[in-house]
Amino acid sequence: MLLAWLDIRALGGRMIFRMEDLDPARSKPEYAKALADDLHWLGLDWDEGWPDPAYSQSQRTALYQEAFHTLEQHNLVYPCYCSRAQRLAASAPHPGEERKESGCPCQYLTAAQRTKLELSGRRPAWKIKVPDEMTTVADGHYGSFSQNLKQDVGDFILRRADGIFAYQLAVSVDDMLMCVTRVVRGHDLLSSAPRQAWLIRTLGGVPPAYCHGPLQVSQGRKLSKRLGSLSTQALRKTYTPETLTGILAYSAGLLPKPEPIAARELVSLFSWDKVFLQDIPFDQTFLANKL
Repeated sequence: MLLAWLDIRALGGRMIFRMEDLDPARSKPEYAKALADDLHWLGLDWDEGWPDPAYSQSQRTALYQEAFHTLEQHNLVYPCYCSRAQRLAASAPHPGEERKESGCPCQYLTAAQRTKLELSGRRPAWKIKVPDEMTTVADGHYGSFSQNLKQDVGDFILRRADGIFAYQLAVSVDDMLMCVTRVVRGHDLLSSAPRQAWLIRTLGGVPPAYCHGPLQVSQGRKLSKRLGSLSTQALRKTYTPETLTGILAYSAGLLPKPEPIAARELVSLFSWDKVFLQDIPFDQTFLANKL
């Protein structure tokens, strides 16, 4: 968030805070409020978005359904009865949780075979047919990134078996309809950029510019609430916003040493040329060594 905030403030743009709460089992209003409170504490603000419900994905289902219907009309979607689809589709992908889906056999099932599966209790997710061609995005930090969607990714989920729309469709529709021109996020999502750019073009939109940054990692894994990683709430008990911002800025390559600084003071110092390409170790030992 710090890199995204600095990027857009340095460019003089408008920051959007979109709440990606697709999965009701993992999304609660108190989580959103705590997230917003942490960002404000760090001095990071936004120009539009949460708490406006129009910027919460859980309130935008009708828009995703309309886009899904458009893709259906172009004969680009089909039901898929493969396992794991429902479990993984609604979340942003995590390293090691993607698998090649090229040539999914479900697209070749007959109507009778589909009926038999559904009578046995199977409910399909829905996949999109991807082209056998290269899709390239020009990443603002890591450079040109290309994928042959059919060979490197394969057909991917648009809607889970329980009806929840998948991450890839939702963010693509949102970026298009919100007229997002620039997306800054962690490089673990760089592999999603070609899919999203292709989806947006297929739906008649213009993809944003993408800029991916390094991840904060602990013991080789990115920080994540689902892994019980150190939370901002815990850090707030020990550090001031300026101290923590200084550590983050130094660890990203923006400062020569870890000294306290307000986020707004970093704007004039920001440049992607300074930001490291490699991931950043971040844990209690790292914090202790930087103070």
